[in-house]
Amino acid sequence: MSLEIGVILPTSTPDPERPILGDVRESARYAESVGLDSVWSTDHLVASAPLLDSSVVLATAAAVTERITVGYNVMLLALRPAAWAAKQINTLQLVSNNRLVLGVGTGNPAHGDIGWRAAGVEYSDRGRLTDDALAVLRDLIAGKPTPVGDLEVTLSPGSPVPPIFVAGNGPRAHRRAAKYGDGWATIAATPDEVRTNLDRINELADGKQLKATVVAPPLNGNPAEQLAAYEAAGVERIILPPTGDWRRDYDQAAELRSAV
Repeated sequence: MSLEIGVILPTSTPDPERPILGDVRESARYAESVGLDSVWSTDHLVASAPLLDSSVVLATAAAVTERITVGYNVMLLALRPAAWAAKQINTLQLVSNNRLVLGVGTGNPAHGDIGWRAAGVEYSDRGRLTDDALAVLRDLIAGKPTPVGDLEVTLSPGSPVPPIFVAGNGPRAHRRAAKYGDGWATIAATPDEVRTNLDRINELADGKQLKATVVAPPLNGNPAEQLAAYEAAGVERIILPPTGDWRRDYDQAAELRSAV
């Protein structure tokens, strides 16, 4: 079994009553030491609970580790100019020695629209702006001459483009993943739900065969059997949710990893 197991760094939570702000350096080092495959940071400007900047968090995690993947889960491209987002991404790719995975999404509605308005973005425009950014993002990251508005922009230095997965469960998110993604991400889906949605996405993907990332999967039975079911459904990566005690979470994730 080749399923990857990742965890979220202690920098955010969807529950404002239980803020999670821990030591990024210690937690990233610990995740690597117990054999986990990846660490992830959530992204938002103004969220429903305290939240650190994702690019700074991932740069910190990359600086104190050697092997483990660092990833955005997920970056909200629409909150930033596309060229600036690409600069953050390719810099992080370079300083991490190409250990980055980029998740892209349009945001959790639970956080409301104040973060978008604070960034000067209309909440209703976030899908369109995400599509516009994805259309130019790969070339910008790679350092190729790229049309951005009325300009031609070349970022220097460029970097290898990290794997990109696109999150979301609606038809527009499925089309976005099929057109721009190397993979697709969803939250709390069962293996059957993953298979059904992934089949739809791959029908749209013009020959690509995307794999899935599942965040907070419902695991409540035999771990080895459940993980095998996810892998058979097309899942390449599981990201386990935080509970407030990151060390306990990571130990439990490592135990699950041993089943892989």
